[in-house]
Amino acid sequence: MWVYRSDLVPPAEAPAGSLVHVRDERGRRLGSALYSSASQIAIRLLTGDEISETQLPSLLRERITAAVRFRRQVMLDTDSYRVMFSEADLLPGLILDKYNDVLSMQALTQAIDRQDLRQTVLDAIAEHFPEASVIERVDAHIRELEQLPPRESQLVLGERSSTLFAMNGVRFYFDGLGGQKTGAFLDQRENYAAAARYAHGDALDCFTYQGGFALHLARTCATVAAVDSSRPALEVGEQNEQLNRAAHRCGEIEWIEANAFDLLKDYATAGRQYDTIVLDPPAFAKTKRAVPTALRGYKELNLRALKMLRSDGILVTCSCSFHVGEEEFLAMLGSAAADAGRRVRILENRGQSLDHPILLNVPETAYLKCVICQVLA
Repeated sequence: MWVYRSDLVPPAEAPAGSLVHVRDERGRRLGSALYSSASQIAIRLLTGDEISETQLPSLLRERITAAVRFRRQVMLDTDSYRVMFSEADLLPGLILDKYNDVLSMQALTQAIDRQDLRQTVLDAIAEHFPEASVIERVDAHIRELEQLPPRESQLVLGERSSTLFAMNGVRFYFDGLGGQKTGAFLDQRENYAAAARYAHGDALDCFTYQGGFALHLARTCATVAAVDSSRPALEVGEQNEQLNRAAHRCGEIEWIEANAFDLLKDYATAGRQYDTIVLDPPAFAKTKRAVPTALRGYKELNLRALKMLRSDGILVTCSCSFHVGEEEFLAMLGSAAADAGRRVRILENRGQSLDHPILLNVPETAYLKCVICQVLA
C-alpha cells in the first residue's frame, strides 16, 4: 500500500527514511511503513504489524530470503532474472537483477538508501549469492526526487562489472555500469520466446535496444531489421549477434540507427511490407496526464505497422506504461486496426515474466502489456 503526502491527515513529518506506524482516521492500526520526507509517495507499507527499528533488519532479511527462494522455484532454465521487485516482494524501494554472476541493485527510496539498511541488504545478497559481484545502479532522477546526495553507479561487491548471460538460449553481453536501468529487459524474457514461436519471413523490430526481440526473431525469420535511435545500444546488439551466430543458425540482421516513428512513416510511404513487426517502445506515459498523448503515439505506431504487414503477418506490440491500462491499450489497438482496414486476431495477450510478480492491490506492479496478433486480411 502507498499513501501519498496529500492523504496524510493531519500532515505529518518524520525523519527521512524512518520506520513509522500508520493508523487510519479512526485510529485503527494499519501497520508499519517506510517514510520518505521528499517523495509524493510519503508512506510505503512494509507490514501489517507494528514493529520497531531494531526488528527492521531482521524483517528485511526474511523478505530477501523469501524473494530468492521464489525465484529459484520458478526460474529453472535461466541464469538471469529479477531477484527482488520492490513492493511485489514486500521490499519497497529495492530492485535486484541477476545476470549470471553479476547482480545489479537499485535503491529507490530514502529508507533503502540508509547506510544501516543498505548494508543489511548487501550482507543478505552476499549470503545468498556468495560467488557473485554486485553493481549498484544509480538513477540520478530518482535520487533527486528523494533528495538523496548524488552517487555514481559503482561496483560494491566482488570484482566483475560485466559478464555474459542467456535468455531462452540466446546469449547477451552485460555491462553493469553501462546501458539502461539495471541492464537488459528481463521482464520481456517470456515474451521474446513467445514472439519467436509465431515470427516468420521478413521481420522489423522497432526500439530494439540491444537486440532482445531481434536476436530471438533471427532464429525463425529470414531477415530482421533492428531499429533503435541509440548507436551505442545497436553496437552492443551487433556484438550480441556475433556471440550467437557462432552457436546458432541465424537470419540476417540489419542494425539501423533511426527514429522509429520517422522510419515507419518513410517505410509505409515507400510501400515496404513485412511478415513480422515488433513494437516495444519506452514508456510513453510517465504520469496520468500523459495518457492521451501516449495513446496517440501508440496508435500511430500500430496503425503504420498494421498497414505494412502482409496477410497472415504477425504483430507483437508492447507497452510498459503503467498509466496506460490493458483495456485502453487493447482499445487503441482495435482503433488502429479499424483505421488500417485490417482484420486482426489476438493470438496471445501477455504481461511481464514470472520473476516480475504482481501484488494484488498494488496495481503499479502490473505494468507490461504484450499483445501478439495476426493480420487475417
